Amino acid sequence: MAIRERMSGNEAIATAMRQINPDVMGAFPITPSTEIPEYFSKFMADGQVDTQFVPVESEHSAMSVCIGASAAGARAVTATSSCGLAYMWELLYVAASSRLPITMAVSNRALTGPISIGNDHSDSMGARDSGWLQIYAENNQEVYDNFIQATLITEATRLPIMVCQDGFITSHGVSNIELIEDEKVKEFVGEYEPETYLLKAGEPLAVGPYGTAPYYMEVKRQQAQAMKDSMPVILEIAEKFEKMTGRSYAFFEEYRMEDAEVAVVVIGSSAGTGKEAVDRMRDEGRKVGLIKLRVFRPFPREMLAQAMCRVKAVAIMDKAESFSNSGGPLFNEARSALYDLADRPYAINYIYGLGGRDITVEDFREIYGDLFIIADEDDPGDVYRYIGVRDSRYEEGGFDHKKR
Repeated sequence: MAIRERMSGNEAIATAMRQINPDVMGAFPITPSTEIPEYFSKFMADGQVDTQFVPVESEHSAMSVCIGASAAGARAVTATSSCGLAYMWELLYVAASSRLPITMAVSNRALTGPISIGNDHSDSMGARDSGWLQIYAENNQEVYDNFIQATLITEATRLPIMVCQDGFITSHGVSNIELIEDEKVKEFVGEYEPETYLLKAGEPLAVGPYGTAPYYMEVKRQQAQAMKDSMPVILEIAEKFEKMTGRSYAFFEEYRMEDAEVAVVVIGSSAGTGKEAVDRMRDEGRKVGLIKLRVFRPFPREMLAQAMCRVKAVAIMDKAESFSNSGGPLFNEARSALYDLADRPYAINYIYGLGGRDITVEDFREIYGDLFIIADEDDPGDVYRYIGVRDSRYEEGGFDHKKR
């Protein structure tokens, strides 16, 4: 029988780790993920796990520990945030190209500068092309469920995986959660039995070799294929998880999209605020919907495009800047996915929430209002916009919503 609890997202991650009982954890503290190794080290002190906990001098070393442990055949985990993830940059590519199953909890936080400890997605989005799988959570329940599923996903695909949650919003926010019994989690993840590893006698293995020109590109092609092949694996594991818990997961969630005329695409905890806006506007007779993206890597371009094509206009929201002069990372990939479809909606981008800036129900209502104007006027205007930012153009008057 499921266990009802109240805990933060960080404690939920640590609890999932305890139930999985990994072989090795390499960890270095950084706000707002520090609580994860803190909680886990207490589980160790209390004799609830037999993990080899390696406290290191930096996040670079934490990932080095995980790489060495995974290459040697161990189930390895870690946790980090923001500039801690940035400090791992070199090793993110090493882990991915070496095809090492590593599960990393990321409590998303803005990157400097200016210095900020507020939440946004600039850290993990900056690492989007490193070859790691990426899964995002709206709430603490999803944080917990995603981490348990991620253990099987990374081992089945031999691609490392980031389990991302919004720093402080879910990492420190306490909410009701339904835990799975310890024995069921252990049965779900099973024992890790890698086919090949460094310490396997009689089968020599090279990990992280020098990639000369005749071989380097083939390695990258294999990584790309593995990312593509991970898509059915993610769905198969989600189906297995639903049979155990009754909780359903996919690449994304469609909220009140059945007859929506306009919609928003969003990642993370902001989806909860967006859903509240949808409900209020639905009560007013406005046909609005929301798509919450859960899996960003691999990017489910075909399925997401089909979902977006059911509306007249869609706002794709980014909690990270790419400084590309063409919108944020989610927008560029989601809008590109629409290119080959004849009956595609107008797609515009909103950058929001940087450095922990609040996104409110009223902000969402404003966005939906803009979408209805776009649909009615048959003109998207400027597709690269900001929401919730102070702007002198508002104060000077004559500000056109099409140019936002």
